[in-house]
Formats: sequence, structure tokens, C-alpha cells
Amino acid sequence: MKNIMSIAMMRAAVCVLGGFAVATSLAGDSISEKAVSEKATKLHFSSIIVDTHDDTTQLLLDPKFDMGVRQSSGSIDIPRMREGGLGAIFLSIWIPSKVTGPNAVQKALDQIDAVREQVRRHPKDLMLATSADQVRQAHKDGKIAALMGVEGGHMIASDLGVLRTYAALGVRYMTLTHSGNDEWADSSTDKAVHNGLTDFGKDVVREMNRLGVIVDISHVSDKTFYDALEVSKAPLFASHSSCRAICDAPRNMTDQMMKDLAAKGGIVQINYHVGFLSQEFRNAEKADPKINEAIAQEVTKRCGSDANEGCMLIEGDRVTREYVAKGVLPRVDYMKIIEHIDHAVKVAGIDHVGLGSDFDGANMPYGMEDATMLPKITEALLNKGYSEGDVKKILGENTLRLMTDVERASHELNLEK
Repeated sequence: MKNIMSIAMMRAAVCVLGGFAVATSLAGDSISEKAVSEKATKLHFSSIIVDTHDDTTQLLLDPKFDMGVRQSSGSIDIPRMREGGLGAIFLSIWIPSKVTGPNAVQKALDQIDAVREQVRRHPKDLMLATSADQVRQAHKDGKIAALMGVEGGHMIASDLGVLRTYAALGVRYMTLTHSGNDEWADSSTDKAVHNGLTDFGKDVVREMNRLGVIVDISHVSDKTFYDALEVSKAPLFASHSSCRAICDAPRNMTDQMMKDLAAKGGIVQINYHVGFLSQEFRNAEKADPKINEAIAQEVTKRCGSDANEGCMLIEGDRVTREYVAKGVLPRVDYMKIIEHIDHAVKVAGIDHVGLGSDFDGANMPYGMEDATMLPKITEALLNKGYSEGDVKKILGENTLRLMTDVERASHELNLEK
């Protein structure tokens, strides 16, 4: 009970509870599985689709898990990425915020190794990428670009040398905090103790700029966001956040934050987690906290008290679906993703919005259960009147532009020294 509740709180404040998924298309979807037009299909599969946040790494820690095999659970594997046209995926290196010091560093290194090992095992399908040019090369070669982001600054153990080690191993973004404060930055879902970034936290941002590691402000407090925005000499992004104006979750961004992020060249990568998409869902979960407790107990029963996070996330999703089927929790349709994208574009501009699904780390809305359903986003955006060029920007070109900008800033900073 303690372990699963801790993980549930840390993944996304309500990760175990936060949504539902179904295995097949349901009547009432705004776009059915077979309704993706020829135009949308052609556009989708000619684009480079970049997803900046996936927690599949938790599953990779199981030596029996093979990304090359189509799995019966979860959202990501090579066959389903191929089917959905996903061309570049940032795999999250994550451990709970309460795990700190050398133990946190070792666990992060284990996850980095697990990602690199999958790339080694699947050279015809995966390519380790650390730059925008490498992502484009992977696409040209018919491969999926595998990238990495460290989700939580606690994993550097307040040591810039560890940050440099992660960068050398291929990490290309770091989220400054996770669900709890770290030693030098405040989180959006913890009680503030640093008033944003400490002096060391500002040094972390500067070193990330020099290394070409993207500063990720998902999870951080509003004050931490503004401190990082002021200090950084390169654009920032929110790797997996949505719009607070639509769903009032502290993990989401206010309109003003999105405007300020965009003014510095940054991007908000829209998160698909239903607890960040739907105010109705958020209200329902807050109205009866005992639902979360019951789900946590059932997940512990299925996974065991010492189970790994991957089992807990997958089983939490399954149990939550059962509660949805009973009518205890409301349904959220995948078109809420489109609503958030559209709002972010109107607020921040077409050049400052992308995709950060949180696949395998959160709970997906109906109609977006896994990577095979990504073409429906392209179809929905075209149906809303977006041009093909603008759709390509949202799907991945904006993220590749930001990566290039961060790489350029790194080069310039290193020339100064």
C-alpha cells in the first residue's frame, strides 16, 4: 500500500488513478479507427513524429521485455511505433523523488543502460540520437530515433559531474524536478522551500545550456519556471504538460507561462494524461479520495508490495478502466488532446506546441491507448483547419527546431570559454 501510493503520488499526483484506456475503438469516438483519411495518412507518415515523453523505460528494466515484440499491454513497442508512424521517442529516465544520492544516480544509470541496450538489440529499427540532425537521419534511414530525458533533477545528486556524465551517455533533456522538491528547485506538487531555484539550481541550468541538454520545466513550480526562464540562454520546453486554462492542475501551464515560454523560443509539449486533460475527471477524483486508495490496494494485490514501477503503472491503468466501466469515473475522449493543442496554439503560437504523450507512465483517453492511434491526431488537426505545414510543426518540426536552437546555444557558449 505504501509503495503503490508513493508511486501514484509521484508519477503525476494521481497517476494510478489518473485515467483509463480501452483496447479497441469505441462507438462515439470523434474519429474511428478506420476514418483516418488518405490525405491525413500521407501527411502523417511523411512527417517526423516526435514524442518528448514516454515512460516505457520502466518496462525495459525487466530483462524479459523486448521492444521488438508487439506487447499485449502498455502503449509502446517497435511494432506499434511503426504502425503509428512514431519517428522519435524520448524515453524517460525516472525514479521517485524520495530516492536520492548515490542510489538515485545508480538507478538512473541502470535505466540509461537499459535504453542503450534496446538500441543495441534492434539496430535495424532503432538509432540512438542526440541531435536534431541525427533524428532526421534516422527518419531517412527508416529507423526510429531513440532519445533520453532525465525526469527529475534529484538524479544528479547535486553534482554537476553527474549531469555531465548523463549528457555524455546521450541524455538530451532534464526535468528540473519531479513531483517532489529536489535539493535546489521547487516542484509544482510539493510545498515550496527554495522560492524557485537556488543559486546552485541556476548553475545547473547554465551547465545544461553549455552541454546542450534541454531545460525541461514540466513538474516545476511556477516560480522555478520563471527563474529558469530568466537564467537560461537557450529555449526551454515543457516535455509533458497541458493547459491550465482547460484543466486546473498545477502540472499544467497557465496562458501567461505559455506566452513567456514561447517568447524565448520554447515549446509546450501536450500531455495526454486524462488527469491533465479533463477538469471533469479531475473534479471526480478529488471528490472521492477513497477511490484512489481502493485502486492502490488492488494494484498492490496484483503486483506485490515490492513490485517494480512498470507493473504498478500498467496494473493501475487496468484497474482504473474497471472503475470507468462501472461508471465510478468519467470518460475522457482523445479529442481533449486536440482541444489542448488548439488552445496552446492560440495562446503561444503555432511554432511553440508539440507532443509529449506520457505513454506508459499515465492513463490515456479513449481513442489514444497506444502509439498506433497517433494518425488520429493528424486527422483531427486537419479537420480543424490546420494547414499541412502547421500540422508538421506540431507533430515534430517544432521540437526539432528547438533542439537545433539548444545545440547552437551550446556551441556558442563553449566558444566563449
